[in-house]
Amino acid sequence: MFALNRKTLSGSTLIVLAVLLVGVLTLVNTLFRGARIDLTENNLYTLSEGTGEIVKSIDEPINLYFYFSDKASADIPYLRNYATRVRELLEEIAAKGKGKIRLTVIDPQPFSEDEDRASGFGLQAVPVGQGGNSIFFGLAGTNALDGKSVIPFFQPDKEPFLEYDVAKLINSLVEGKKAAVGVISSLNIGPGFDPTNRSMREGWAVYSELADIFDMRLLNPEQTTKIDDEISTLILVHPKELSDDTLDAIDQCVLRGGRLLVFVDPNGEMDQSGNDPNNPQAAMFASKASDLPKLFQAWGVNYDPNQILLDAGNALPIQINPAAPPVQHLAIMGYRKDNLNADEIATAQLETINFSTTGVFGLSETSTLKLTSLVQSSGDAMVTEVERIKFLQDPSELYEGFKATNERYVLAGRLQGKVKTAFPERSGEGHLAESKDDANIVIVADTDVLTDRLWVQVQNFFGQRLANAFENNGDFIINVVDNLAGNSALIGIRSRGVSARPFATVEAIRRKADQDYRLKEQELQQELADTEQKLTELQANKSDENAMILSPEQQKELEVFQQDKLRIRKELRAVRHDLDKDIEALGTKLKLINIVLMPLLLTLVALGFRWFSRRRA
Repeated sequence: MFALNRKTLSGSTLIVLAVLLVGVLTLVNTLFRGARIDLTENNLYTLSEGTGEIVKSIDEPINLYFYFSDKASADIPYLRNYATRVRELLEEIAAKGKGKIRLTVIDPQPFSEDEDRASGFGLQAVPVGQGGNSIFFGLAGTNALDGKSVIPFFQPDKEPFLEYDVAKLINSLVEGKKAAVGVISSLNIGPGFDPTNRSMREGWAVYSELADIFDMRLLNPEQTTKIDDEISTLILVHPKELSDDTLDAIDQCVLRGGRLLVFVDPNGEMDQSGNDPNNPQAAMFASKASDLPKLFQAWGVNYDPNQILLDAGNALPIQINPAAPPVQHLAIMGYRKDNLNADEIATAQLETINFSTTGVFGLSETSTLKLTSLVQSSGDAMVTEVERIKFLQDPSELYEGFKATNERYVLAGRLQGKVKTAFPERSGEGHLAESKDDANIVIVADTDVLTDRLWVQVQNFFGQRLANAFENNGDFIINVVDNLAGNSALIGIRSRGVSARPFATVEAIRRKADQDYRLKEQELQQELADTEQKLTELQANKSDENAMILSPEQQKELEVFQQDKLRIRKELRAVRHDLDKDIEALGTKLKLINIVLMPLLLTLVALGFRWFSRRRA
């Protein structure tokens, strides 16, 4: 009877526990609906604060159409994995939108209306894989005012900036119009009338590229005493002898939250200062330097307009004499990925940026700002007086007295932090003494980086200007302006981690084995070359009549070569087998841990808990 009651009690207890479990799960599902815990190392599924602010600013509903050719990409696992990452991010953003973001996932089939609609949005169908299938993998967004914005194709190598690109698309739909960008320049960077030729000039290629994206507004340096509130971003190019009123207008623009991009130069090669037809030597001795001493001093920026950078680690070859080989020019540099900040959106995806006779930046000890490098020199660099390049005929002369300082100088950087006015003596209605929020300023110590000759070839083709870029200078400028002109929340979004996690140990084993394999392969090639050389020498000593007949020495040499060849090939197979064996051994260890060790550990923990409970009872 007792046993029966005990069995009944145990069954009733299990039923009660099951009902209680269902009730708890229902309660948790109701109270914590939508709650998520991100346990990934890089917080891949946690949105940045900037993205959250942009989503909260949405007033009218936004439609997002995620096009991915799911069936056509069945044999492309890496692309499908990344598509899952993109879809999960879009779903997370849509969930944060609380109904203001409507996400639609579409698999466009060939010759379907979905495919036509994707092409109509401007999405790109890219041929991927051996089957020659065209894959759609992009995002289109629309707002209530028929505004449209697209990401033509999600590139897996840009995954660190995936959230930024999506947030930028949403922000463009929220804003609904081009951002206004003001330009104050002492150089003829934009289109206008050229009095020397009495004709209209086109302007530099970088200005034309910016004008396609932004509402560009050229401001007169001599008449600018106030920056319009509509201008969210201001560009200064080669500022020279600006009045205090103009400097104060720039200063107040920054203090009220406007973003600033500054190009100064110790030797602006496009500077036409001192041009006088009656005195040809005037231009030779005229200063071609630009500076912002009052603003730089207020920000704590160190910049000397009398010094230029020499960088042997990135010097470009210059052809001076057609009859002589090119000469490395220490003051004309090409900076590549090792010199570009991979964590900054403006430079992460760029390959090469060319600079010429550039200056350098630093921060004073009293500066309250943070300087983040965008472009920096190699350690094989030094600074020298700008006078050395004014009358330079042979670039090799710059090597005289060159001594690297092992310091990596900043050519372009981002200033962030609260700034104070450079004109504390001024006052009046609306005049700010300090910025309320952190300022965002990008400084570049070169204006030649903007010129066509360093990055693009422009041709006139039947009245159309065709720009063929050979370096990333234009991309760099556009990226910086695009980042500055965007929402302040958008600027705060930085690069994120990637979802693909490589097997570091396996890759290390593979690299070691590949290295051994390459060494053996080189040995084989060397022995082959040595044997062929010996055969050639033996053949040279033979007459024409018996040239095709192998001598005993040649026959013996060939047999030795064949034996060595078989031996080394066997060693190559052994190396490759060892590679596979090491990887398989590692896999076996992991399987042993996952299949045997972990369950055994959990069993021991359970037995220990049961023993402890019985002993306590």
